[in-house]
Amino acid sequence: MRVLPKPWLEPYPHGLYVKPADLWIDPSRPVERAAVTHGHADHARSGHTSVFATPETLAIMALRYGVDVAARENRAFAYGDGFERGGVRFSFHPAGHVLGSAQILMEYAGERIVVTGDYKRRADPTCARFEVVPCDIFITEATFGLPVFRHPPTHDEIAKLIAAVRAEPDRSVLVGAYALGKAQRVIAELRGAGWNAPVFIHGALERMCALYAEHGVDLGPLRLVSEAEKNEMAGQIVLAPPSALNDRWSRRLPNPVTAMASGWMRVRQRARQRMVELPLVISDHADWDELTTTIEEVNPKESWITHGSEDGLLRWCELHQRKARALHLVGRDMEEEA
Repeated sequence: MRVLPKPWLEPYPHGLYVKPADLWIDPSRPVERAAVTHGHADHARSGHTSVFATPETLAIMALRYGVDVAARENRAFAYGDGFERGGVRFSFHPAGHVLGSAQILMEYAGERIVVTGDYKRRADPTCARFEVVPCDIFITEATFGLPVFRHPPTHDEIAKLIAAVRAEPDRSVLVGAYALGKAQRVIAELRGAGWNAPVFIHGALERMCALYAEHGVDLGPLRLVSEAEKNEMAGQIVLAPPSALNDRWSRRLPNPVTAMASGWMRVRQRARQRMVELPLVISDHADWDELTTTIEEVNPKESWITHGSEDGLLRWCELHQRKARALHLVGRDMEEEA
C-alpha cells in the first residue's frame, strides 16, 4: 500500500520531512536541519547545517563524522526534553538501541507521531531502556520482522561465549561485533556475568569504547591487541569489527575461535558464509515478538513500517486488523550492527 503523505509529515526515500518545521528526520543526504535518532551511519551523517539530537548522539556524530558539538547551530536534548519549530513540538525518548538512541515524538495539530529509529525492548547495561510512547502514528523499524527471528536470552549467549573460552584455554575467542553499540554491549554483558579479566580489543574499537566510558558506561579493563603478546591472549576474549574476523590481523591471535554477535546469527547459512564457528544471537534490534508486542502496547491508529522485513510485519498488522503501510526508505541496511 502506498503511503499517502500527512499534511505535515512527508515520507521520501531519503528521509521524513516535517513540513511546518522545515526539518528532516534521519535524512540520508545533507540538509539544512536534521533531527537524528542515533549515531549509526544509516541514520546519521555529516553535512547537515543544524543537528538536533541527544547529547550522546551528538558526541558520537562528532567522533564518527566530524560534527561540531559546540556549534550554536547544533542542539542537544536530554530524554524527555525537546524543542518547538513551526508549531511542531519535538521531544526525545529512549529507544534502547545504543548509547543516546532516541525515539522522536512530534506533536502538531492535535496529532502525535513517533519515529522510533532503531530500537530493542530488552535491558542493555550500556543505554537507557525503551520507553512506550503513546501516539496516533507509530513509525517502526522491521529489521527482524519475520517470525523466525526470536532472539534468545542475552545471558544464555554470553554464557556460551564464556564456556567456549574455558573449554579451550590454549585458544582465544575472537568476537566480531559492530564498533558502535554491539562491542560495548558485549563487554558490559560479560562484566555482568562475572568476566573480570581484561578484554582485548581491535584498535578500531578503542575510541568508541572510550566515549562510552566518558558517558558513564563502565567497561572494565580493556587492552589493545596491538600492545599484547600472542601468548597473553590465550584463554581470553578478543573483540574486533566483523570485517577483521578473517583478516590478516587475526593471525596475531592464538588459534582463535571465530565468533560473531548479531541477530543474523539465527540464520545458520549466514554463520557458515562468514565462517563463524560460534554464532552468538545478540541483537540491538527488536525481534519478531518485541516488534509485535510494541505495536500492541503503543496501540497507534496506524503503523508505518520501514527498513527490514516490511512485508512480514505489514502482513501481521493486516491479520490483526491494524492499519499499516510500508515506507520503503533507502539506505537502512546496516547488517553488521544488527
